[in-house]
Amino acid sequence: MLVGVVGCGLMGAGIAEVTARAGIDVVVHESTAELAAAGRERLERSLERAQERGKIADAAAVLSRVTLVSDLGALHDRDLVVEAIVEDEHVKTELFRRLDGIVTSPEAVLASNTSSIPIMKLAVATKRPSHVLGIHFFNPVPVLSLVELVPSLMTDPAVTARARAFVEGDLGKHAIDCPDRAGFIVNSLLVPFILSAIRMLESGFATAADIDQGLVRGAAHPQGPLALADLIGLDTTKAVADSLYQEFKEPLFAPPPLLARMVDAGLLGRKAGRGFFTY
Repeated sequence: MLVGVVGCGLMGAGIAEVTARAGIDVVVHESTAELAAAGRERLERSLERAQERGKIADAAAVLSRVTLVSDLGALHDRDLVVEAIVEDEHVKTELFRRLDGIVTSPEAVLASNTSSIPIMKLAVATKRPSHVLGIHFFNPVPVLSLVELVPSLMTDPAVTARARAFVEGDLGKHAIDCPDRAGFIVNSLLVPFILSAIRMLESGFATAADIDQGLVRGAAHPQGPLALADLIGLDTTKAVADSLYQEFKEPLFAPPPLLARMVDAGLLGRKAGRGFFTY
C-alpha cells in the first residue's frame, strides 16, 4: 500500500511515524519547504527518543521510509491519503476537493484525522464519497493504541474494511466503529468533561492545580482535564466544542468564554509554552 499524509504537525508526524515504523513507505505533504523541514525535525526527534527507549532498533531506517514534500501533486499515486491539517471545516473541505482531483486511482481512499467534523461534509466535496471516511488517531500517535473509524452514510463497507486492515493489520492498533456525528465517541464524552473543568476554574470554584489533582489522585486519571486540554491544544479543544455545539445545540458543548479568550491570546497549551499551566 502506498500511503500519503497531509500535514506534518503533531498528529501528521505521528501518523507518518507509525506508518513508517510498520515498514510502509509514506509521502508526507506540508504546504511550504520550511514547514516540511520542521516536520522532518519533529520526526527525527521522536524516532531518536523511540530508539533510546528501545521501541525501535534503527531510527534512521524508519526515517528513510518517509519522504517530505511541499507539492501536493506528489500524492497522485497513493492508495490511501490521511489528512491531518488544521481543524477547520472549510480548509479541510477545500483540501479534499483538491485531493480528489490529484489522487489518480478511483479506488484510492481519502481519509480525515478530524476529531469532530462530520465526515459527510468532507465526502461531498469529492466525486468519490464512497471512498471517504474518518481515521481518527489520538495524540501521541506512537503511544496511544486507539483509532476511531468513521464511515459516512456514503462510505462503501469494503473501504471501511480496507481502513481497518491498515489500522489493525499494518499498524497494530485497535479500531472502534463510530457514527458520523460531531465528536464521534471519544470527544463526545471527553470534551464536555474538559469544558466542565474549565467552567469550574472560570467561576473561581477551584484552582487549576486542585481541579487536576482531584481527578488524578481521586479518580485515578493519568492527568487532569486542564493538563489534558493543554496537551490536546486549546485551539483544537475549542474547535471540537464548536463542532459539537453546532451539531447538537447543547449548552454544555459551548466553549466557555475563558477558553475562547485564551485561544484569542495564543495561550494554546503545551505547543505554545503556556495554557492552563506553564511549560
